[in-house]
Amino acid sequence: MNRLLKLAIVGLVASCGSGGGNYSAPRQLDNACAIAAERPAYLRAMRQTERKWGVPVHVQMATMYQESKFIGDARTPHQYALGVIPIGRQSSAFGYSQALDGTWEEYQRSSGNRRAQRDSIRDATDFMGWYMHGSQQQLGLSKSDAASQYLAYHEGRGGFRSGSYRQKSWLMRVAGQVNARSEMYRQQLVACRRA
Repeated sequence: MNRLLKLAIVGLVASCGSGGGNYSAPRQLDNACAIAAERPAYLRAMRQTERKWGVPVHVQMATMYQESKFIGDARTPHQYALGVIPIGRQSSAFGYSQALDGTWEEYQRSSGNRRAQRDSIRDATDFMGWYMHGSQQQLGLSKSDAASQYLAYHEGRGGFRSGSYRQKSWLMRVAGQVNARSEMYRQQLVACRRA
């Protein structure tokens, strides 16, 4: 193989790995201070969303943990026919916020941010703030009520309004876990601000 061809191959391989950024989960998902220290851009984005939409950082963090474990390019699992033939993903949910295609498009239109990307932490947190603000406006949910906000986020506002979550004991359990994680993150963030 000649030298020029080798260089071209090395360049191609290097360019394949460089697109997009670091989408992996932070190392210590149970420690809000460690997440903020490892990924300061996450905390900056969430604080900006808190200022803009009034959704506390700890509520955003707990929701994002549940939805994507802070993985920027997270997708739902594939579905299989007959257990082996791939037939697509469970839903169109993607990115940090696991926003569905239609809801994300509504956010882009409403916010005027047509270039928003679901794998951008800044755009994903802004989306969450926008959605939870809308849930407060339409459903009367407190922006600090992580469990109710999560149920409306997961089921959609219509599903929340109809009470569809009440027939899903697993989802009620998850909402309780989101609420507990939100409180844990809140306490940790207070402690690390003092440190």
